[in-house]
Amino acid sequence: MSKVPRLLLCAPASGGGKTTVTCALLQALVDRGAEPVAFKCGPDYIDPMFHSEIVGAKARNLDLFFLGEEGCRRLLLENGAGRGLSLIEGVMGYYDGVAMSSEASAYHLARATETPAVLVVDGRGRALTAAALVKGMAEFRPDSGIRGVILDRCSPMMYGRLKGAIEGETGVAVFGYLPDMPGCGLESRHLGLVTAAEVADLKEKLRRLARQAEETLDIHGLLALAATAPALSCPPRTPAEPLPGRPRIGVARDKAFCFYYEDGLEELRRQGAELVFFSPLEDGALPPEVCGLYLGGGYPELCAEALSRNASMREAVGRAVAAGMPTVAECGGFLYLHETLADPSGAKWPMVGAIPAESWDQGKLGRFGYITLTAREDGLLLKKGESLPAHEFHYWESSAPGAAFRAQKPQSSRGWDCAWQTDTLYAGFPHFHFASSPACARRFVGACLSYKEGHPWT
Repeated sequence: MSKVPRLLLCAPASGGGKTTVTCALLQALVDRGAEPVAFKCGPDYIDPMFHSEIVGAKARNLDLFFLGEEGCRRLLLENGAGRGLSLIEGVMGYYDGVAMSSEASAYHLARATETPAVLVVDGRGRALTAAALVKGMAEFRPDSGIRGVILDRCSPMMYGRLKGAIEGETGVAVFGYLPDMPGCGLESRHLGLVTAAEVADLKEKLRRLARQAEETLDIHGLLALAATAPALSCPPRTPAEPLPGRPRIGVARDKAFCFYYEDGLEELRRQGAELVFFSPLEDGALPPEVCGLYLGGGYPELCAEALSRNASMREAVGRAVAAGMPTVAECGGFLYLHETLADPSGAKWPMVGAIPAESWDQGKLGRFGYITLTAREDGLLLKKGESLPAHEFHYWESSAPGAAFRAQKPQSSRGWDCAWQTDTLYAGFPHFHFASSPACARRFVGACLSYKEGHPWT
């Protein structure tokens, strides 16, 4: 068992200020010389990029649908032990999980990891109703775990009165506030926040948030609350015997392709892969001696012209896929493999051409949420009948989304066919997490080894 001081920041709804408060607290702790560790509840890729920019190390996702309770406890313990505060940012509303349940919600994660929760409440336009909101959230479930409140966008004049009302009516401690801070907001686009790399003045925004946090958040009190979290225990991870040969997998990483789970990448390394990063936007060729490709999600539609104009890279990727180089292409990576990709203006740009299809903006959010993929045939990652947890979230559509898998929504009768799979290719809109299925990671690495050595891997 290990002591891991930890807090989970949650809110009544999406857009409730969780990311801003999380970033302010993380930056303040870094400025103090502390070593916080950042986590994000659920499948979100973008919020961890902001966390990483602050803490200087890759943030992690704690996703109960992908990893289960034991897997989330293990990753929290592995990444948080021996460090300072482990700060977990919640997802959506605190109790919002799969369908109309609390499964895989921030509340579920707080219970599974025995983490004290601090509720971020918008202080604008409320007086005594703020206390009613806190009381309802804290008492909706008897084991809510809500142990504190932070008021966001609260005026200094109202803070004392709101704090007194909330604490007097609910018994839940208030740990300070952040005022409305024009110019420190984090912009959004169709898949969530604009990525950290695209915010030109991010460092200055973070410094302003941190200075404000030092003035108006009770950081000492929050750290004391985090220290009350009980010690964590988890069965040891089953050791992986790395495959020999260190097959090199080229991982596309730039502003067009940036959606990866760090623990998923680490699982590929555990299975014996060497990961090398490259940019389909800027590099003229694939990294030398690669024997596999991982093309993650991101925003290729916003970079369609630049991706198209890099013809040497498009041709290199096309040749590699055609030659049977094992390739995993999720969502944005899947779009990159199409014959054409439409940008937001509707202009069509030539892409790799490995998938005989076109893609375009359908003008609305397509399929969204967790799914379970079941293979209809044997292929690179799964054999017929095997299943894998996954997630879909996209606005762009394809004329040939594939039919190698059956996708099934949890707690629902809804399902559909999707994605492509051959012996050497997975390509489709669904994202998945290699840490949720070490067997899939091993098959991918094994296929890359086979390609490298020129004979089947078993």
